[in-house]
Amino acid sequence: MSVFSHREFDNHQQVAFFKDKKTGLKAIIAVHNTNLGPALGGCRMWPYATDEEALTDVLRLSRGMTYKSALANLKLGGGKAVIIGDPHSQKSDELLYAMGDFIQGLGGRYITAEDSGTSVADILKMGHRTSHISGVDSATEHGGDPSPSTAYGVFISLREAVTYRLGRANLEGLKVAIQGLGNVGYRLAEYLYKAGAELYVTDIVQANVDRAVRELNATAVAGDKIFALDVDVFAPCALGAAINDQTIDQLKASIVAGAANNQLATSAHGRRLHDQGVLYTPDYVVNAGGIIDVYYQRKMLSADYGAENYATDLSAKVEGIGATLKEIFVRSEAENIPTFVIADRVAEERFNKASNHWQPTKPNAPGATQSYSKLA
Repeated sequence: MSVFSHREFDNHQQVAFFKDKKTGLKAIIAVHNTNLGPALGGCRMWPYATDEEALTDVLRLSRGMTYKSALANLKLGGGKAVIIGDPHSQKSDELLYAMGDFIQGLGGRYITAEDSGTSVADILKMGHRTSHISGVDSATEHGGDPSPSTAYGVFISLREAVTYRLGRANLEGLKVAIQGLGNVGYRLAEYLYKAGAELYVTDIVQANVDRAVRELNATAVAGDKIFALDVDVFAPCALGAAINDQTIDQLKASIVAGAANNQLATSAHGRRLHDQGVLYTPDYVVNAGGIIDVYYQRKMLSADYGAENYATDLSAKVEGIGATLKEIFVRSEAENIPTFVIADRVAEERFNKASNHWQPTKPNAPGATQSYSKLA
């Protein structure tokens, strides 16, 4: 399996592979860029069909984290971890401890948090073997889980896109198709329901769909039928590459705004959306609420940053995603350049200014889950 010639390899600083025979752990960690700070990104556990598929995912996701942190003006780099396996049947405490050993071996260059297929409880178990974890602070409203902040940021972004493209002051009666009702997708649906939107939903877990129908008056949609609905907004909140050769021509929505990472199968699909007049909200801008939350959780561990500042600073920073998006929309329209290209340019300007790779100031002992290096 070639890494350097892989189509998603983007000058990554480090790609590490780990296999533990005893626990069955097979994992990859990709560190894309640490110019602005240590690479922070979630640990995903998924039953990838092939090792190549897992590598593609981790390379794309880690790159996205670099851009996400830069656009959110955070002193963090981009990284990601994937565990190859079914989280429902193959996860064990021993496997999570082994993953903690893997993370610890990178010396703080990569910091992990929960993601698809993992939970705050899982990350805490990894924390028995590594100090390089985050998003587990029990003092926060959601026990360190960053998904509520991610969902709120997506809601802010969707509302901003609707205002810009449709000229609507509110979301009453807005038709939104949501693909994926996990931790983030369902919370987004709740925000939209409270705002008066009309929801159409699908998910691979039928219980999630049934809950949305019951609690949010949503209309259930079968699988791939979600793409062709006559709605105002399509919100991809599942896995990546939702916008691809098979789906792009089906879209009737004038806005794409969702929580999923890497929504465009290729950059060509982003250009096609632009040419077709569809307003695409770049995913790593939209879903930055979670990384912002994790950043401020880590700041609370600094002696010069009080916990009383956390909620206020977090809310202001997440709501600021809307202003960033508006700037991207305006520049995109003025220059007739796709929104994702504008977003990339802004992010690259920020992280390329800091040319020196971040280095740990001192090693952290395994098991000391609260002894993080300070963030500047």
